[in-house]
Amino acid sequence: MSKIVSYFKNTWNESKKITWPTKKQTLNYSVLVICLSIGFALYFVALDYVFNLGLENLISR
Repeated sequence: MSKIVSYFKNTWNESKKITWPTKKQTLNYSVLVICLSIGFALYFVALDYVFNLGLENLISR
């Protein structure tokens, strides 16, 4: 039983050391993730379009 109590005490002490990001940091990181997601999506759309054109040219010959 003492191991369980010790575990929860240590967990509680470690949880006090957590530092949360500020609102500004959270907003900046969120915008960064959204922009990167859109950028990667556009990149893969362009790759898909190019490969599709290449396949159409191969098949139509």
